[in-house]
Amino acid sequence: MPQPLRLGVNIDHVATLRNARGGFYPDPVRAAHEAIMAGADGITAHLREDRRHIRDSDIERLKRQILTPLNFEMATTDEMIDIARRVRPRAACLVPEKREERTTEGGLDLHASPERLAAVIAALKEAGMRVSLFVEPEPAIMEAAHRLGAPVVELHTGAYAEAGLEDPERERAELDRIRRAAAHGTSLGLEVHAGHGLTEQNVGPVAAIRDIVELNIGHALIGAAIFVGLGDAVRAMRAEMERGRAGLVSDAR
Repeated sequence: MPQPLRLGVNIDHVATLRNARGGFYPDPVRAAHEAIMAGADGITAHLREDRRHIRDSDIERLKRQILTPLNFEMATTDEMIDIARRVRPRAACLVPEKREERTTEGGLDLHASPERLAAVIAALKEAGMRVSLFVEPEPAIMEAAHRLGAPVVELHTGAYAEAGLEDPERERAELDRIRRAAAHGTSLGLEVHAGHGLTEQNVGPVAAIRDIVELNIGHALIGAAIFVGLGDAVRAMRAEMERGRAGLVSDAR
């Protein structure tokens, strides 16, 4: 029987909508509760340096109020490290961050400052957090993550998601790339997650990869929630994930 596949729901873009007019509505913490009641295994939130969506108070309220694990996406800045060590979420995912980008554009560069990155990972682990690195799906990067002491990697699935819009052959190649990286990461003892750009339409083939144990999905769920409500959006995504895990979804669409 395949290992169950966890779903982490990213609620950043509920905060994006709230911040478009200021004030307190819609409340991302309420969205977290709705997602959990619909079957989410955890909640992800990215506190960006420019606070474009999630605010410090959102992170603090999420830590206090939700019963499932909180996955705190963060840049490797001293400010974010201090916040993480103070709030102590269950998990911390280290991500690259550029002020001008609309969304995270790629994986973390593990070779830029390896000593600094290893120290950040060690400090967060010492504070009791499960540390993951958001990285490109390449075997060599899995090896670098292992050397740095990270117990978890989250594979960036953006290239796969973008290819599926117009290039089925490239989509299959990107899916194979994800498979190879996931298998190699697992062989090294890493726990492998994946996310970015996943939708109800493309999640199945990724969910079928047995070496991946968690998917983190946000934008597609919040977009679908406009039409069907967040609870139904989460339930529909879970259903597609389960179909994929059971081998009921073809790689080609």
